[in-house]
Amino acid sequence: MSLCCGVECVVIIGFARWVWKRCAHISGHDSANWTLVAPGEFEPIPRMCRLVLAVYETDLHNPQFSPQHGYRLNPDWVIKRVTYEQTQGRAPPYLIYTDHEHKEIVLAVRGLNLYKESDYKTLLDNRLGMQMFDGGFVHHGLLKSAVWLLNAEGETLKRLWEESGKEYGMVFAGHSLGSGVVSLLTVIVANHRDKLGGVPREKIRCYAMAPARCMSLNLAVKYADVIHSVILQDDFLPRTATPLEDVFKSIFCLPCLLLLVCLRDTFIPEGRKLRDSRRFYAPGRMYHIVERRFCRCGRFPPEVRTAIPVDGRFEHIVLSCNATSDHGIVWIERESEKALQKMKEIDSGTITTPPKVQKLERMRTIEQELRDALERAVSLNIPHAVTTPDVEPLKDNGTEPSLSEGDQASQTESTSTGRKTNWDEVIKKLFRKSESGNLVLNKEVSAPNHNISIDQPS
Repeated sequence: MSLCCGVECVVIIGFARWVWKRCAHISGHDSANWTLVAPGEFEPIPRMCRLVLAVYETDLHNPQFSPQHGYRLNPDWVIKRVTYEQTQGRAPPYLIYTDHEHKEIVLAVRGLNLYKESDYKTLLDNRLGMQMFDGGFVHHGLLKSAVWLLNAEGETLKRLWEESGKEYGMVFAGHSLGSGVVSLLTVIVANHRDKLGGVPREKIRCYAMAPARCMSLNLAVKYADVIHSVILQDDFLPRTATPLEDVFKSIFCLPCLLLLVCLRDTFIPEGRKLRDSRRFYAPGRMYHIVERRFCRCGRFPPEVRTAIPVDGRFEHIVLSCNATSDHGIVWIERESEKALQKMKEIDSGTITTPPKVQKLERMRTIEQELRDALERAVSLNIPHAVTTPDVEPLKDNGTEPSLSEGDQASQTESTSTGRKTNWDEVIKKLFRKSESGNLVLNKEVSAPNHNISIDQPS
């Protein structure tokens, strides 16, 4: 009898400890040791949020969902706006915008539409370990959407970049579902730069707001120099390793799902998670916006921290009433704008060195952080992790390195299959041509037939 009572006490104490740790865990703990972001580094993010919000508008001259301080963009610079009817469900709606003020060509993709069956089809078009890509696993449906999008708009983006004198940056931005599409689109473009006229890798950027977990850990770290994920406090989507197709099948019982995920992940060792090459992660470098504190009411002036984490990469669900509201693009835009204004106020009163020196030093730090993350991934035995970043070092004078013709080649030797891969192969594996000559998504696929490996240009 005494033995049973002792065991019962141990179980109760252990469960109480687990409940306390889970309830006391706040999202600020995930990024407590990260670096605070400089205003110049964070400046594009509120602007990209506004461009994603602009996709929801039918007429930017007479906006209906304008942010607090307006969109602050020129409607006449919108090159193209594409709706669900035009994409025929192959990709979410998007717009192409030429930002002459900041010298950028932006392709912005909206997030999930709960009323559109085509968005659910994209999410559900995946199985664990179904799609290999560039030495890792990616979400199959999102990859198809990214390939279709590049095939549909590649010539337009190429023309705009050449008309700009090949000086403008190529920027992809998306929210939620759109973040997964643009992240994989960026991976493809980084490997097939000739599709956009040979745009240099350092001019390619992706901003994934409330990012979906869409690629394995080795790819998430490998492309941290071009993909930037923005996460607002307790957002659930970058934290749950549950496949996207399961998350959105349970969208109307999401709190129950999050609680079950917490219970399940408690009994999975960290090392096992890291060694699972099929496990998806939020892509690239992380920017975490923190605005609430433990046992404190209300919102505080937001601060933004950044890093390229390998282990502890937003692995813990935060049991918070804000887990779903923090996923909204409206709140991300609002809080990121507040954070930027706060940074500028602090920076204006503390600058003691010339801005150019600060910018150059920060660029070198970013490069070193990427190398450290890649080395960390290798030391943790992450499957298919690489030790060398595929980014050219900054020159001593702070100018961007030039690219040779060999750097713009689209065919490279595959590290995972040992053979050549080109854009036509990618299209052939993901699409088939109908009798009318149009590209149609392959419906029946298997993992062995989709081991597509696209590596960095030589």
